[in-house]
Parts: sequence; structure tokens; C-alpha cells
Amino acid sequence: MAAYEFSGTVKAIMDLVTFDSGFCKREFVVTSKDDKYPQDIKFECVKERTALLDDIEPGQQVAVTFDLRGNEYKDRYFVNLAAWKVVPEDETNRAPAADGPPIADMEPPPQMDGDTEIPF
Repeated sequence: MAAYEFSGTVKAIMDLVTFDSGFCKREFVVTSKDDKYPQDIKFECVKERTALLDDIEPGQQVAVTFDLRGNEYKDRYFVNLAAWKVVPEDETNRAPAADGPPIADMEPPPQMDGDTEIPF
């Protein structure tokens, strides 16, 4: 599966949501900056990737790298944009720190098979 990238301005960052199963996610909205008709695009970070949003604030310009995720639940189909890298645009050309890569440079998530169910 290919990774995609989207750049724009952070419009909103929602609170962390934790489910009874222990699964957690955090959603955020980025508004496109180059379109004639700007679009508000909602992304989600799951599990440990929710920390990617800790230093991000509304109004910041960011580049988001994400995967498309889809699933069926009770005869309904859902599509999620699973973010795995969020970098403020002023940092996209900056070299990594000497003590290792920042959390924003985490590796992409492992590929999941089509039968994997999201626990919510």
C-alpha cells in the first residue's frame, strides 16, 4: 500500500479517546492551503502515534504522511486516513537531532490484512 502526503494548516486537534479495550486514538483536521476551494481533511493517530500531536497546535502549517485504511462494520463501509508522520513545515528540511530521530520520523505502521478489525 502506498503512503500519501498532505500539507496544510491545522484547524483542530481533538482530545485523546480511549476505549474499554485499551485502544486509543486522536483525530485532527488539516485545511488544504493550495486549493481554490480549501478542504478540511480529518486524520487520525492511533495507539503510540497519538504522541505525534503533542507539540502541534491549531494554526500551524504541517505536512502529514498517512495511509488509507478501510473496513466494513455491520454492512457499512468506513475510510480512515491513518497519520504516521506529522511534521511542522518549518521543520521538514531540518536534520534529525544527534540523539536519534524525533517521534515525527517514526517508521510507517506494519501492513494489516483485510480481516483485521478495529476495536471500537
